[in-house]
Amino acid sequence: MSESAVPYTTNNAGVPVPSDDNSLTVGRDGPILLHDHYLIEKMAQFNRERVPERVVHAKGAGAYGVFETTEDVSRYTRATLFQPGKRTEMLARFSTVAGEQGSPDTWRDPRGFALKFYTEDGNYDLVGNNTPIFFVRDTIKFQDFIRSQKRRPDNGLRDHDMQWDFWTLSPESAHMVTWLMGDRGIPKSYRHMNGYGSHTYLWYNASGERFWVKYHFKTDQGVDFLTQEDADRLAGSDPDLHREDLWQAIEGGNPPSWTLYVQVMPFGDAPGYRFNPFDLTKVWPHGDYPLIRVGTMTLSRNPEDFFVHIEQAAFEPANLVPGVSVSPDKMLLGRIFSYPDTHRYRIGPNYAQLPPNRPHVPVHSYAKDGPMRFDPARTAAPYAPNSYGGPAADQKAYDHPAAGWQSSGDMVREAYSLHAEDDDWGQAGTMVRQVLDDAERDRLVSNIVGHLKGGVSEPVLERAVQYWRNVDKSLGDRVAKGVGKD
Repeated sequence: MSESAVPYTTNNAGVPVPSDDNSLTVGRDGPILLHDHYLIEKMAQFNRERVPERVVHAKGAGAYGVFETTEDVSRYTRATLFQPGKRTEMLARFSTVAGEQGSPDTWRDPRGFALKFYTEDGNYDLVGNNTPIFFVRDTIKFQDFIRSQKRRPDNGLRDHDMQWDFWTLSPESAHMVTWLMGDRGIPKSYRHMNGYGSHTYLWYNASGERFWVKYHFKTDQGVDFLTQEDADRLAGSDPDLHREDLWQAIEGGNPPSWTLYVQVMPFGDAPGYRFNPFDLTKVWPHGDYPLIRVGTMTLSRNPEDFFVHIEQAAFEPANLVPGVSVSPDKMLLGRIFSYPDTHRYRIGPNYAQLPPNRPHVPVHSYAKDGPMRFDPARTAAPYAPNSYGGPAADQKAYDHPAAGWQSSGDMVREAYSLHAEDDDWGQAGTMVRQVLDDAERDRLVSNIVGHLKGGVSEPVLERAVQYWRNVDKSLGDRVAKGVGKD
């Protein structure tokens, strides 16, 4: 490029700056002058160029792409993005859960699987993980769970004793901990892991029929994993392995893809089902509700600026479109509030106007003002109702009788306890005995024992051994032998 083709450096107002190298001083060696506006701008901008990292899911990567509905599931939902042949632009972000921004990609940890679909009815966000289940079923325990996986307040170190203390005092965690300690606890890359909506959602069709659904995004690259030994080595030599792998795959013309399937439960099946279908620590057996293919998600475009498009991406389960609604899942209902609230704190009240979060349809909102707002409301008058042609609510969109469910009874604080198989150990034990093969069971035992030997003390260690005996007696005995408590 010729010198004449190089653009001038400008300040943030677009004004050319006199020097990239030298600040303004009195004489050659005199003091720096306060009115060197460009110097002050550079220093002040630098001091403020970080936003608070996410409390959870801080370290991640993402890309843009397209979701195409290839099958006809209109009998289950009226949502426009799930109608046959529909192509919808989207953004995906993958992440670890407990690690900070600079943490290695290969720590044993669940992975976030957050999707934003830019539909003609506004943004639809599906915020899940690479597991179909979670550690707790009630949102009141979520903050405590996360703190047990983070760093100790006294010395700032992560602590296996805290983790196992919480898990062994929370038996509902058993199913998820079995997943976490198994092969899928460290995926080979973001491209080699499945994604799940995890929660149960409500779908309703144009005729008003309601269905409970679970989302399953199956990787077309095939599920693959790292052994604990390989993960430990790579954590030191290539801590950004998964972020780099996703970028390079797309940059090299090898866009990753996932096939979406759903499980569909007729609305009336839920009350009498053998366990509570809204319990986030449970899966629905495929024999009861088989997978139904919906379409394909392909990620084909890297972000032009990581901070703008990935760090400032704001996903929230509250973003639902007509045809999709929530269920009585307590974790989901808590997240409806929690996610937009954390975005307002982290990146400001007008986060929805940032490039990755802007819907691809016109916005007619009565929200106004606040820091960093740049898009006017365009509502004629800043209140509703008004007499000046301002927007009015679309009663047809959500007043459909199928858009929710009816609840009866007094307000209570209690666990799910209305179904015959609402126990905490059964599905974890079934996974150990019927899903894993011998080699996978061997690695599971090795991973558990290695983790328990990483500083877990009494009485937590004794409880951990009993925890695994509750999952499966044979597995628990092998764990006991491995930690010297045979």
